[in-house]
Amino acid sequence: MTRPVRIGVQIQPQHADYADIRRAVAAVEEAGADIIFNWDHFFPLYGEPDGKHFECWTMLGAWAEATESVQIGALVTCNSYRNPDLLADMARTVDHISGGRLVLGIGAGWFERDYAEFGYEFGTPGSRIADLGAALPRIKARWAAANPAPTRDIPVLIGGGGERKTLRVVAEHATVWHSFGDAETVARKSAILDEHCAVVGRDPDEIERSVGVGRSGTPGDAAARMRDLGVSLFTVDVSGPGYDLGRLRHWLAWRDEQNATV
Repeated sequence: MTRPVRIGVQIQPQHADYADIRRAVAAVEEAGADIIFNWDHFFPLYGEPDGKHFECWTMLGAWAEATESVQIGALVTCNSYRNPDLLADMARTVDHISGGRLVLGIGAGWFERDYAEFGYEFGTPGSRIADLGAALPRIKARWAAANPAPTRDIPVLIGGGGERKTLRVVAEHATVWHSFGDAETVARKSAILDEHCAVVGRDPDEIERSVGVGRSGTPGDAAARMRDLGVSLFTVDVSGPGYDLGRLRHWLAWRDEQNATV
């Protein structure tokens, strides 16, 4: 399956006032990006460790009202921080506020400081992935029971590349698989995901492939190779306080060139 290229932007909610973040969201939507992400942490991941930072899901509710057409989501929500049924209801509510533009990005969690300072049990990578696998059926069951129901089948983006456990969860539950790494890494892990899909009886073409391209200035041979591997969602990231969107415009132009031939 050849999917059109989509371009995402992760607006990292760190080192900035909310007014700066809000202006960046408006500029990204005006530029024509397909999806805007934040992230689900409580402290900056780089730069001044105690710098300015804002919470993920209250922000997504605000973005749902402040935007009109762009999809929104977290890259990614930490499954450990909220009861799965509560998270499902939060997602359903933001889905309605946005008029059906939410993507539920979710992962097992990894940033130990968040856990320590907010009182969550850190556990082990294995226990966190097991918790994620147990949470996703609860999330989908809560959506099925909700009144009103979500506006549509909310896409579930799962981030992570653990080959034995995480990719099995992706095969079972994801609409989108998000990963990092070079083309060789993505090729290997994508093939393993296909194997998991065969085991669980899932068509691998149902799962969109997504990669983070960080602060890559312009698409080049690496992006073309990713495209050949079936990747269709490419996400650049920007941090506060400046939120420089210069790179984004190169990626949007490349998207339009690629999609003209699809």
